[in-house]
Amino acid sequence: MASPATIPMTTSQSTPGTGAQSQAPIATPAFRAFLSRLSSSIRQGLSQRRPWYELIDRSAMGRPDNLTDAYSRIRKNLAYFKVNYITLLVVVLAFSILSHPLSLLVLLGLLAAWVFLYLFRPSDQPVVFFGRTFSDRETLGALVVLTVFVVFLTSVGSLLISALLVGVAIVCLHGAFRVPEDLFLDDQEPANSGFLSFLGGAASSAAAAAAPAVASRV
Repeated sequence: MASPATIPMTTSQSTPGTGAQSQAPIATPAFRAFLSRLSSSIRQGLSQRRPWYELIDRSAMGRPDNLTDAYSRIRKNLAYFKVNYITLLVVVLAFSILSHPLSLLVLLGLLAAWVFLYLFRPSDQPVVFFGRTFSDRETLGALVVLTVFVVFLTSVGSLLISALLVGVAIVCLHGAFRVPEDLFLDDQEPANSGFLSFLGGAASSAAAAAAPAVASRV
């Protein structure tokens, strides 16, 4: 009597090099935590911006009496409109980069290199280039050299510096001519809540999210 035919069974285990490689290396909890903290910090910072009509109120514009008066106005306006001013700087920088597509592609490529090759690359997946395996220290050194070259030795760096100088000039010019007498500054603000406190908060949150990924390579 013939034995009944057996049904072939398959397992869901993936062989090394197939299922492990099919997963995107960037989809890690550290990367998701990085994006979550960064977005929440940006939303929190933008919620502190002042109404834009206060920034462009023509009735509040006036020529400063002297350089001391201009400096005092700039300090008060920076403390009051810090988020608005940062937004203006970002808009000027973004407009400058978008007007130069090649520089935009270079910056996006540099950012992608940092993200995919070092910050959120799984530590058990080494970087292999032209058949040579690079360690984490070698990868970090190569990325630092590439960043220095792109920022300081190409037209991308001059573009960024020029855009930042234009943005800072606009902010200082507005701060000097905006009469701050009608502004009510919060005296309870901490001493370190200066012009770059918003950027510092976003940077610290992003660094805290990326710290586990970087610490695992040290």
